[in-house]
Amino acid sequence: MSQDLREELRQSVLASLGRADRITPEAIQSAAADLFARVEKQQRIRIDPETRTDVVRALTDEVLGLGPIQRFMDDPEVTEIMINGPDQIYVEKRGEKSRVAARFRDDAHLRRAVERMLVHTGRRVDESLPYVDFAMPNGARVNVILPPVSAGGATVTIRKFLQSLRGIEDLVALQTLDARMADFLVACIRAKLNILFSGATGSGKTTTLEVLSSYLDAQERIITIEDAPELSLRQEHVVRLLTRAPNVEGQGEVSIRDLFRNSLRMRPSRLILGEVRGEEAMDYLQAQTSGHRGCLAVLHAATPRDALTRLETMALYAGLNLPSWAVRQQVASGLELIVQHEQFLDGTRKITHLTEVAGLQGGEIALRDIFSFAVDEVTESQEVRGRFVAHGPPGFLPLFRQRGVALDEGIFAEG
Repeated sequence: MSQDLREELRQSVLASLGRADRITPEAIQSAAADLFARVEKQQRIRIDPETRTDVVRALTDEVLGLGPIQRFMDDPEVTEIMINGPDQIYVEKRGEKSRVAARFRDDAHLRRAVERMLVHTGRRVDESLPYVDFAMPNGARVNVILPPVSAGGATVTIRKFLQSLRGIEDLVALQTLDARMADFLVACIRAKLNILFSGATGSGKTTTLEVLSSYLDAQERIITIEDAPELSLRQEHVVRLLTRAPNVEGQGEVSIRDLFRNSLRMRPSRLILGEVRGEEAMDYLQAQTSGHRGCLAVLHAATPRDALTRLETMALYAGLNLPSWAVRQQVASGLELIVQHEQFLDGTRKITHLTEVAGLQGGEIALRDIFSFAVDEVTESQEVRGRFVAHGPPGFLPLFRQRGVALDEGIFAEG
């Protein structure tokens, strides 16, 4: 079937559907079947079953879904969709990115898909606010940036999350960490340690945080603070706070820092910060040092040391005129564990360091690895081979006993 005939069928079906309340998969199939029969009779051609299925699927995706990218949204193996204007779409599967043949007809077609993604979020993107971050109802995280800020047309990045990951054993099966590290992290969550999840974009930080959140006590009052509703917690007593962008007059903005300061008055048992990216770092540190146990947060950094440097630098943005040594003291006193993530050349994601924040030594924050991932070799096909290594127990080991959390201390002995 020619592309022109496909387009004619598409337009005819869309015109025949009429009212929005009649648009269902069944209505699309029925309208398409009638038109297929009419075209076959008038033009004396046969439309094969494969073409029929393909056209109906494309129409269903167009009318009820997100057009040419809907099949990738439905594919559980696709973890990321990157749209660089209407003509260029890339997807990530099993850590590898590749360009696909799917495309949008034009800029207007792509913009309609963006509007459909935005419809339930309460957010907007237009010439006055040409970029936006939001989450879709299925949990996928979306970033949109429009021309002229994006020179090649509307650019859309959709990050999906693996719905199959239900517990820490799933991360062990993926070799993101080993069983010893898994037992240790679950114990850290139950002992209410203050933990920072660090790594580059796409390295698995939020996935690890979400998996570990399933081990939070159902009796705890959990408050999450995010730019977009990305975390999906299974507990019942969860309060979700979301930032708000300013309106067209530049008013009404609600920042992460605003929400964080308000959350401290809400009797939280746990505070979970979707991402530390600015001056709210100071409030995060002060919460930890004022008795709020079990604070969890995400931060972008390449190494555990870089994570501390970034945290200290962002805390100084708060403008409290504190000397750097005072901020460093708060970091060393409040933060207890850094969970460092990395995505390797072969697309695999690993927790490369479980690192203890071991206090101040000579005016600098001391770090001590508890577990790490050692790379043994990278093959010609870029497969990364290595092993997880234990370096010994952390200094905060007595906290587990004090807080009634059982842990086999033999996991810290290598070999």
